[in-house]
This record gives sequence, C-alpha cells and structure tokens, in this order.
Amino acid sequence: MRRIELAPNQVFEESLLNRTSAFNADALKAATDIIAEVRTKGDAALRDYTLRFDGVDLQDFRVSQAAIDEALTNVDPQVAKALDHAAHQIRDFHERQKQQGWFALREDGALVGAKVEPLDSVGIYVPGGRALYPSSVLMNAIPASVAGVKRIVCVTPPTKDGSLDPAILEACRIAGVTEIYSAGGAQAIAALAYGTESIKAVDKITGPGNAFVAAAKKLVSGDVGIDMIAGPSEVCVVADETALPEMVAIDLMAQAEHDPLASCYLVTFSTAYADAVEKAIDAHMVNSARAEITTASLRDKGIIIVCPTMDAALETVNVIAPEHLELHLPHAMELLGSIRHAGAIFMGEWTPEAVGDYVAGPNHTLPTGGTARFSSPLSVDEFIKKSSVIQYSPQALLNDAEAIITIADHEGLWAHAQSVRLRRELAKQGSVEGVAREVEE
Repeated sequence: MRRIELAPNQVFEESLLNRTSAFNADALKAATDIIAEVRTKGDAALRDYTLRFDGVDLQDFRVSQAAIDEALTNVDPQVAKALDHAAHQIRDFHERQKQQGWFALREDGALVGAKVEPLDSVGIYVPGGRALYPSSVLMNAIPASVAGVKRIVCVTPPTKDGSLDPAILEACRIAGVTEIYSAGGAQAIAALAYGTESIKAVDKITGPGNAFVAAAKKLVSGDVGIDMIAGPSEVCVVADETALPEMVAIDLMAQAEHDPLASCYLVTFSTAYADAVEKAIDAHMVNSARAEITTASLRDKGIIIVCPTMDAALETVNVIAPEHLELHLPHAMELLGSIRHAGAIFMGEWTPEAVGDYVAGPNHTLPTGGTARFSSPLSVDEFIKKSSVIQYSPQALLNDAEAIITIADHEGLWAHAQSVRLRRELAKQGSVEGVAREVEE
C-alpha cells in the first residue's frame, strides 16, 4: 500500500487519492451504441448482446415461474435462512424511513401540503461476473416494497448455462420482486429504460454494476430515474494503536477482494502501526481464495495515511468522503459529530463492514468516489415521489395578491399577474363566503 505521512498542519488533498471514475470514455461510447441498438431492435439486440457478452443464446428473457420453483428447491437451506434473517432486519430498518403526506391550514384559509405516492414500477440491477449478489436483491427490492411499489423488476446476467443463481431467486421471492429477467450489462439498463418486446419499461432503475452499467445509467438518466452512478467500492479505516492489526488488516482485505479497482484507505497515527497492519495483511493473504484480486487492489489503490493528530485524521476522512468508514477507535461515538462525509459509518472494533453489507439493516447501496459529500444511501425515499397540494380561499388570495402581481409584473409575465387581478376583483365583491359559493357553483 502506498504511504503518505502528513506533516503538522498539513491538510490532506483529494488529488492524492488516485480514484477510478465510475466509467471511462470507452465505456460511455460502448454503452451509447448498445442503448441505440436496444432502442431500435428490442429483443433482437438484447439477444445478440447476451450471446456476445454472456455466452448464452436465450430465446426467452423472463424467468418463468416453473423455472423459479425448480431453482428454489436447490437453495441451500442455510443460505435461505440467512437471507430471511437479513431481510427481516433490512425491512425493519426501512419501515422506519416511510414518509406520510402532510397538510397545513393557514389562518386565512389557504391549505398547503404534500401528497406522497410510491412509484408505479422500478427495475433493480443485480451484478454478475466475479461474484453473485443475492444481498443486492434484498437491499434494492425491500425498500421499493416498503415504499409500496407494485411492479418490481429484477435483471441480472445469466450464468454460462443460461440459469440464474438459486440464491438470487430466493432473495427475489423474499423481497417481493414481481418479474425476473436474465439480462445484464448496458443492454439490460436500456431494456429497463425504454422497453423491448419482452421487458416493459420502468420508471426508475437502481442497483450497482460495472463501468458499462454505470455509463448506461448516466445516459438514460432523465428519460428514467436512477438512484446514483456508482463507481468502484471503497473503505476507509481509522485505527490507533489500541486496534488489533489483524482486525484492521482483514477489514481492508474484505473491501479489496471485491474488485482490483476497489480503494482501501488506512488512516492511522504511526508508521510502526502501519507496518503491523501490512504484516497482518501478508499473513491473512495466504488463506484468501481471492488473493490475486485483493493484492491488486491493495497494491494499486491502497493508501496508508499517517496523521499527526486525531483532528487531522478526521479531516482527512472528510476529504476522502468514503463509501464505508470504519472507526477502530475507543470512544468512537464521541467522534461521530466530527464526521461530515461518509456513506455508512461503522463504529468500534466489533462492527466490520460485512455487517452492513448483509444483515444490520441499513442499505449497502452507498455513494462512492467522494459523492458522500452530497449523496445518501439508497432508501425508501428513492421509491416515492411527492406532489405539492395547494388550495387557496378568497381571503388567502387577497392577502397574497399584491406580492404575486408585483413579482409577475417584474418578470414580464402579464397573464400570471392578470390571473390574480381577476380573482382579486371577484374576491372584493360581497362577502368572502358569498364568493366561495359562487366559485363552487
């Protein structure tokens, strides 16, 4: 891992991170071409790309109920039990995020408020490739279900024999997914956004993916809603000498094993402790089934930042704005107020990132690449929309008429002003109650 030692009063700069963006120009060009083909040719293009990229010649993309039922008989009972346990806690957490509409009545009779409605349909993308992620199904579909979305569509790349992982299908069942399709990559994003003969378009797309998926989500954004454009995953661990180097090492490796482009940052206070953590990484690596990926990530994207003080360490964290932040520190809760930017914060040595990835309850779909400065984890809010509600009484209109007319005249919008002038003249005639009855009639 690369090392940076901060001098007293030195401020860590984001340019030192060498982050990988969510996608590059090549991915953007490829996704642009794929989306155009899917929009033009529908299922035929989807079929061609599935054969080219996944090595599978599919005639039907929708997974039939019979195929789902058969696959569910092959789910490992222990995996099914673990998914059910995780789903219960994820649902409980997200139930607390539900919003209600509200109304406020002013003294002059004006009523204002907000009406909350779930989206009609959402598509969730579940990655394939290096690993299979039934946890991503739970983290995306459960908040949608809690929000009240009626149509929840899952797309995920098929395996080489054309099937889907039974655990992913079990997660779909638990989470309330209503349609499942064997489709991946930018072509699946295009199908969700614009529809094909087999796949009806959705209102919003959520879920992480590779550079081509990220590029496709950027391109379709605006025609359809998206949650975020997620880049490579990342973790920042802050640890002092009270933390066991073996624990810190394995937590860094737990992030690094996702992807050679995953970023791992250790913020600590002495070179001796940094040496101990790197020695522990070497010891753990001999048992890793994903040693090649893990080593590449730590070598190319890993950074150890040695800080002179706790204040410098916490400000370094805020500059990084990490997706995952682990505080391996005594009295971690006392430092929480100093953390301004982080997707998810894991407090204390008994809280590895893995608990948040799977079962704790908060969502594991998090802002990456420093976007925690302005973005939040996936939540029930992503699956609802709000409508403003306004109802004025004649008296309320009289109260606000002059301000409306003045602003409209200043902006040169004559009809805006006139629409209020006409009503103001009506409201001035007779009693307010009489005008109200006249308007109703």
